[in-house]
Amino acid sequence: MIAATDITMRFGQQTLFENVNVKFTPGCRYGLIGANGSGKSTFMKILTGQLAPTFGTIAVDRECRIGFLRQNHFDYEDVPILDVVYMGNEKLWKIHCEREALYNKAELTAAEEERANNIECEFSDAGGYTMEADAAKLLIGLGIPEGKHTQPLSSLTGGFKLRVLLAQVLFYNPDILLLDEPTNHLDMASIDWLCGILKNHKGTVIVISHNRYFLNEVCTNIADLDYQEIRLFTGNYDDFMTANAIALENIRRENQKKETRITELREFINRFGANASKARQATSRQKELDKIQLQEIKPSSRVSPYIRFQARERLGEKVIECREIGKRYETPLFSHFSMQIGNQEKIAIIGTNGVGKTTLLKILIKELAPDSGEVEHGETAGISVFPQDASEILDRGMAAIDWLAKFSPVEGLSEQDLRSFMGKMLFSGDDVRKKTDVLSGGEKARLILAKMMLEAGNVLVLDEPTNHLDLESIEALNYALTLYGNTVLFVSHDREFIRSLATRIIEIDDGKITDFPGTLEEFEEFKRRRAKK
Repeated sequence: MIAATDITMRFGQQTLFENVNVKFTPGCRYGLIGANGSGKSTFMKILTGQLAPTFGTIAVDRECRIGFLRQNHFDYEDVPILDVVYMGNEKLWKIHCEREALYNKAELTAAEEERANNIECEFSDAGGYTMEADAAKLLIGLGIPEGKHTQPLSSLTGGFKLRVLLAQVLFYNPDILLLDEPTNHLDMASIDWLCGILKNHKGTVIVISHNRYFLNEVCTNIADLDYQEIRLFTGNYDDFMTANAIALENIRRENQKKETRITELREFINRFGANASKARQATSRQKELDKIQLQEIKPSSRVSPYIRFQARERLGEKVIECREIGKRYETPLFSHFSMQIGNQEKIAIIGTNGVGKTTLLKILIKELAPDSGEVEHGETAGISVFPQDASEILDRGMAAIDWLAKFSPVEGLSEQDLRSFMGKMLFSGDDVRKKTDVLSGGEKARLILAKMMLEAGNVLVLDEPTNHLDLESIEALNYALTLYGNTVLFVSHDREFIRSLATRIIEIDDGKITDFPGTLEEFEEFKRRRAKK
């Protein structure tokens, strides 16, 4: 068990949370949720001992091992990938290194000979004889092929380096496992694999995630960081949302009943308070009135942006057509692919990392030329883009409001109008003057969404738009795209996002593209039937 007692965290005048008292018990898997900036990652660092709270204490059961997902891949750039994973278990890694050093010596002293005999038992007890197989299984599950395992970590791209660090903490198999955004940079197959690993974990799991599918699959409990406190709920994320909504509605109804009764009592007291024959009744009602207290509904730190996409121009039937397109880099990504995209389609491009999803998307919108074939856009198509990398379109050092003004369809849109517009995307006061290069990931994403709303395109193209958004913003975007009546083309690893939106699935797998006319559930059923044949 791990418990927080009277934990308070302040940064200057800002209080993130105050007098938090919560116990996380073995066998439970907790989703730690809350708005961006509410202090989730800070609280996680306090639990791991990386950060000291302003007040309060953390208690951990004796001999419990704590493991947490690190972000320090720069420390391992020249280290073989398997060794990075082994280092997650410090005890085993130390024995392994000593054993290797002894066996690499040409001659051993008598003391070293005795140590070599004894170390085998320690190595075996620590899991040494299965360490390579165990580490390889984790890496393969996270999409890192066996051929890469002996190469240095620097041979991988950033997202895959973080997968190795995830394998590192899972290899340790701690009693208390703390994971901050473990699904970042994972594709759907790897997320499914991680769900299975965590559901079989015997100890305590505490995880921060903005992936609704992951929270629903993994969590047995939700720890909600809001109102500067943490409240525990039994069930997964959907259960929490339902329970929270019911609790708030019950408070509102109870308060309404009390307010009605308060009005009745005051009317009686005002009417008969001076009447001697009714004095006893008026006094009795005054006592009742004094006891009634309305339950406070605190303002939540959760705030949802207001997202609505309205197309300025009508979209014709023909949107995008590609004929026999192909693209290769070191190896072919795909070839001879043809498709037509029509009005009102919502198309998800899916597949594991590195198969060419973003490449295909950029070819379809003519940001990248194919090696073969051609792409044609409909005459009425007005494309508005959300790139995977915000730096592709954000001008460094430019004030957010000035950058947004560049996309105004009206010459000289006033600052007040722009401020009002940005307010819907949760930019207030001096926030609108922040430089684009100091914005958080979530702020950059919301600014780009504001750009898309201002552009009012009739074709929306989004490349992994949920990566840096909190749950409230993801749900707001999800709802806005559901309402949007024109064509949407998007890349995503967020299964719930795809499930709720897509009417057509494009999957890239090992150089082959499957174009399926249906929902994600229908596509997965199609794949299951195909696999049985």
